Amino acid sequence: MQNFVEVEFLDINENKDILNLIQKVVEECFNEENLKNLNLYLNIILTNPNNIKNINEKYRNINKETDVLSFPMFEKQELEIIIKNKEKIPVQEVLGDIIISIPRVEKQAKEYGHTFERELSYMIVHGFYHIMGYDHIEESDRAIMRQKEERVLDILNIKRGV
Repeated sequence: MQNFVEVEFLDINENKDILNLIQKVVEECFNEENLKNLNLYLNIILTNPNNIKNINEKYRNINKETDVLSFPMFEKQELEIIIKNKEKIPVQEVLGDIIISIPRVEKQAKEYGHTFERELSYMIVHGFYHIMGYDHIEESDRAIMRQKEERVLDILNIKRGV
């Protein structure tokens, strides 16, 4: 079985349940976007608020904590061509990096009234679609991205609420 994700725990405790959830969510994202046979993988870093704030400042010049950051390795048009032509990358290559603040996920799950599993899954899917070149600045783009995110979560039966 191909591994679609590499996970690093940066200054937080490793957790097998979180690792299993991430693998399940990423695999469904890859399935949904027809990436499974292209020799690509995601790099996900789970960390704390201080680290994500420092990364946000270093790479985006925004001096504040956030919940998730995404750094794609391909332009959207490049990915569309690769997927359309089913071009398997010769050597396994990273699709992009997603950095998630686990304490922020815990806090937001409580604020939004749903489970940690749901909030973390949403962060993964949200980060994945940014990696795929989607955005939510314009309302029309937001609608497309949200529909894709919700579809993956629905397939996995990961619902809002507790």
